[in-house]
Amino acid sequence: MNWIIMLIAGLLSVVAGFVALANPFGASLVATAIAGWSFLILGILQVFAAFGAEGWGGKIWGLLLGIIAVFLGVNILGEPLSSMIALTIVVGIMFVMSGVFKIIFGFGIEGGMKWAVVLSGVISLILGGMVLTNIPGSAVVALGTLLAVELLSNGISMIAMAFAVKQIKA
Repeated sequence: MNWIIMLIAGLLSVVAGFVALANPFGASLVATAIAGWSFLILGILQVFAAFGAEGWGGKIWGLLLGIIAVFLGVNILGEPLSSMIALTIVVGIMFVMSGVFKIIFGFGIEGGMKWAVVLSGVISLILGGMVLTNIPGSAVVALGTLLAVELLSNGISMIAMAFAVKQIKA
């Protein structure tokens, strides 16, 4: 891939990350829309793929999962604000569960990395608690902030990769 294209994509991602940080509610709506469209498109593809599955069991499960995904996608797109709250609750629960598992796993590790994993788990627990105890307030910023962090992280890594590719080609 041309390193200039990677650099431009990385810079655009960083700019989009800062825009999302400046408007977390708008970014939360965008994240919700992305989730809705993803469920809808993947559900439609799943329904079509189900017809190619072997056996009736595979066809029925494929159709059922595809229909559920389409239903979720349509509902998320049709009710973005309530969907934003539901998705934020799911994110909060994922943070809490991730924290619990990291703490359990961390205490099972021998050596110096043990405390890094435990600390990461504690941070995940705190973040999950902050999200879940502030619903619906956290719903208007949590998804957008996560999207912003992902865009910034992605942009920075793409910029770094662009310069690495440039050096390799030089």
